Amino acid sequence: MVEHTRPHPRLTKTEPAGIRTPLELGTLFIPEKLAHKHTAHLLFFFHGGDWLLQLAASKQRDLAVITIQAGAGSGTYVKLFTDPTRFPTLIAAAESSSHLTFTDIAIAGWSAGCGALRQILTDPASTARIHRVLCIDGVHAGYTTDTPDRLNPQLVPENLAPWLAFGREAIAGNKRLIITHSEIFPGSYASTTETADELLRQWNLTPHAIVRWGPMKTQMLSETSARGLLVVGFAGNSAPDHIDQLNSLPEYLHWLSKN
Repeated sequence: MVEHTRPHPRLTKTEPAGIRTPLELGTLFIPEKLAHKHTAHLLFFFHGGDWLLQLAASKQRDLAVITIQAGAGSGTYVKLFTDPTRFPTLIAAAESSSHLTFTDIAIAGWSAGCGALRQILTDPASTARIHRVLCIDGVHAGYTTDTPDRLNPQLVPENLAPWLAFGREAIAGNKRLIITHSEIFPGSYASTTETADELLRQWNLTPHAIVRWGPMKTQMLSETSARGLLVVGFAGNSAPDHIDQLNSLPEYLHWLSKN
């Protein structure tokens, strides 16, 4: 299903100047503006290609990015970090190869890539090093039954636990968490709208209805904030709507940088 009422603009493919270094997993991109710096912020981004993520990072003031592509399905990204030592090892490798010290570490993902975020956040040592998390239309969960009640679906608790814990830290003002969701309904597992609703319920927060233009001509339908937490719902239940959110990354990174 595709609607044609709203335009679906796309970023122009470009390769910003900088240094690209292959790591054991993914590629580290250091924008040219960081060439003579000693410290910087580091973003891990999962899924969505490389150039768009590097372009978005280059528009930030002092942000390096590690882009990681693992294929289709969130399970593929979950498996990357079943060994909890892999995440800190990647940070150490990035610092060694770039000669930078990363003072602020963020993890982000789009769609299936958010499976990596969830897995990383299950490890307390890794979570302690992470200051900011951005999940773009990708908090998914399984149903506890094969035929869920559509009015009151029961979601697998383990799929939501890492988000709930990090969200509580954000609400307390200790971390920054941004979650976006669309109206896409997968059918066989919980949609990002259903998971957002359940997370907000367990955080004792109520989504606020809004009608406002968002980045890249998207249409915002809801917004809920509590100190370091921001949850934003967008219109659209088709593939172009899903991709709209990936192309909104430069603006989302601006949101993420706010304390």
